[in-house]
Amino acid sequence: MMRVLFFALIATLVVSRAFAIDPVEMDDPALQKRYLAMSHELRCMQCQNQSIADSPVSLAGDLRREVRDLLIAGKTDDEIRQFMVDRYGDFILFRPRVSARTAWLWAAPFVLILIGGVVAYRVVRQRASLVDSDSDPVDELREEGVPPR
Repeated sequence: MMRVLFFALIATLVVSRAFAIDPVEMDDPALQKRYLAMSHELRCMQCQNQSIADSPVSLAGDLRREVRDLLIAGKTDDEIRQFMVDRYGDFILFRPRVSARTAWLWAAPFVLILIGGVVAYRVVRQRASLVDSDSDPVDELREEGVPPR
């Protein structure tokens, strides 16, 4: 009984992954390569953490068809990206462009590392100065030869 349940679970997982695969095949290998690259570069607006190539939802299917139609119409990759950004915003791109609106996104890691380095430096200096000014009475008693209690 457990084997049957195990194989049913495995079959369900395998079949569900098969629905997410995009079966589009273009006649031109160069267009097919561009299509695959573009469909992995655009984010599914419903799933949000999957590309439109990996997403099984109908919105992703519509976006894949739109990308295919634009490629067949002779649009460049930049024109397709711009069309999608105009329609859905910068969020559709997995790698957002550097612009005035997204500058904070690109600068934030460097600023946070810089702030962390300054804080770490100040903490280390502060603790080092505490060691120099430490006047523990136990140390003074040891110097005089008195055993600790």
